Amino acid sequence: MGKIIKVSGPLVVAEGMADANMADVVRVGPQRLIGEILNMTGERASIQVYEETSGLGPGAEVETTGAPLSVELGPGLIENIYDGIQRPLEEIVKRVGANITRGIEVPPLPRDKKWAWTPAAQVGDSVIGGDVLGTVPETASVLHKIMVPNGVAGTVEWLADAGEYTIQDTVAHIRTPKGELRELTMVQKWPVRVGRPYQKKFPPETPLQSGQRVIDTMFPIAKGGTAAVPGPFGSGKTVVQHQLAKWSDVDIVVYIGCGERGNEMTDVLREFPELTDPRTGETLMKRTVLIANTSDMPVAAREASVYTGITIAEYFRDMGYHVAVIADSTSRWAEALREMSGRLEEMPGEEGYPAYLASRLAQFYERAGIVRCMGSEERTGSLTAVGAVSPPGGDLSEPVSQGTMRIVKVFWSLDASLAYRRHFPAINWLNSYSLYLDSMRPWFDEHLGADFMVNRGRAMHLLQEENELNEIVQLVGKDSLSPNDQLTLEIARMLREDFLQQNAFMDVDSYSSFDRQKRLLALILHYEDLCRAAIAKNAPLADLFTIPGREKLGWAKYTEEGQYAAEYDAIAQEMADEIDALMQKAGEDR
Repeated sequence: MGKIIKVSGPLVVAEGMADANMADVVRVGPQRLIGEILNMTGERASIQVYEETSGLGPGAEVETTGAPLSVELGPGLIENIYDGIQRPLEEIVKRVGANITRGIEVPPLPRDKKWAWTPAAQVGDSVIGGDVLGTVPETASVLHKIMVPNGVAGTVEWLADAGEYTIQDTVAHIRTPKGELRELTMVQKWPVRVGRPYQKKFPPETPLQSGQRVIDTMFPIAKGGTAAVPGPFGSGKTVVQHQLAKWSDVDIVVYIGCGERGNEMTDVLREFPELTDPRTGETLMKRTVLIANTSDMPVAAREASVYTGITIAEYFRDMGYHVAVIADSTSRWAEALREMSGRLEEMPGEEGYPAYLASRLAQFYERAGIVRCMGSEERTGSLTAVGAVSPPGGDLSEPVSQGTMRIVKVFWSLDASLAYRRHFPAINWLNSYSLYLDSMRPWFDEHLGADFMVNRGRAMHLLQEENELNEIVQLVGKDSLSPNDQLTLEIARMLREDFLQQNAFMDVDSYSSFDRQKRLLALILHYEDLCRAAIAKNAPLADLFTIPGREKLGWAKYTEEGQYAAEYDAIAQEMADEIDALMQKAGEDR
């Protein structure tokens, strides 16, 4: 038990804390505010308080819990909405109303709810950490696996029969090699700042399908990979991340609203229950965990929120699921680090950020990956991390952007000018990149054919050529270009408007499968091939651009899901016939 001697915003200094340890969670003052020890100097502790500290003064008592900041892991996580330190916001609203009172203590997982337990192990089995003891159907989309906690091993002496139990009921007895009897429940705790262990990490080689053509075709991310979405205010970072959360082919989504505006989190809370998951037919909330730490919540809890989210994600990864963590935004997380660092009077680094900013960013992104899970049964799970970056004024040379770009392998550079032109997703195809293309090429060649990556390369080349030609056009005008260069500009425009741009308000275009993307890109490039052959035979360029098949190609992305393959083949044949007729006419005219 210690006494407060100094209060500086969310930073509290207490003395008489000789029995406490670094990173311990403490209860501060008469309201028992939650805090965490940041550093120890003799008997004096600097404490980061995760709640508003107004009214707190010197002399108030500080009590240590003797444990680091941890999350509860068990049935009840899915569909829940937590704040940055895993307090269930919906349950708090039921108890105290819309305004969260300070010092409130609410268990993260429901204690009275009964879950349908089915044993998966047997009495007499030898088990280690990560082995599955039983399963619980948490939602219609997620089968929750109750695992032996890491660090526990032994022989199963008793297992609960199939039936309904709460998370606090004992479901197994494990006799350890030392002869100790461990009683296990459905819930386990894990410190958020410590990554959960795994047996082996693999190189990411399978693409994460997002349904967004500019991502999946041009700049794909692998399952178990890392990506950054940087861009200035209003460029559509949240739009891109919402689309990823909605449509990615993962089993679980953990969405972290870290310092996000309240109205944007409200949009997520309203939309997700109404959206249908294309994989299961259920609502998206049936496989989603939300961490809501909005910009008006205490800044200290913002720093903890990303660790809370990624620890929950690792827990589901250990079950063998594919998990995506969407962090929006890591810049506001870094601002929380900067504020706390300033109050601790640490030596500032570039732009006032702490000197350890880059290492903290690396610690977050390095917890992503595709791994062989702990346990005697061979399971593979993946954790994909996507973080938004909000550089002030769109300046990508600032420390958070630069630190992130050194770590992540996919960079989706958002462009405010594209967003203003209503081109969504507003990802700039000239500044973005993906370093997973080579490792994923065998997957693309096997599942989509070798032509897919060839066409992707052609499309990127055309878009880069367009950028170079536009500089010439601005000087001498479009009419001074050769017919082949004018065709390059037209095909690049089609790629931008008919392929890269998507309409989130139309279900048929909001999500695009890999097969559909492959066929649509091939159709546009087929039109280019036909036109280049026709230009060589002196066919008029204006006539090539106005054939009826060209107009149908512009509407091809809106074709209904079950009809697109036949429709694209029909358009290709129609264009070939019409351009062939123009070539014959050009030959006759000569």
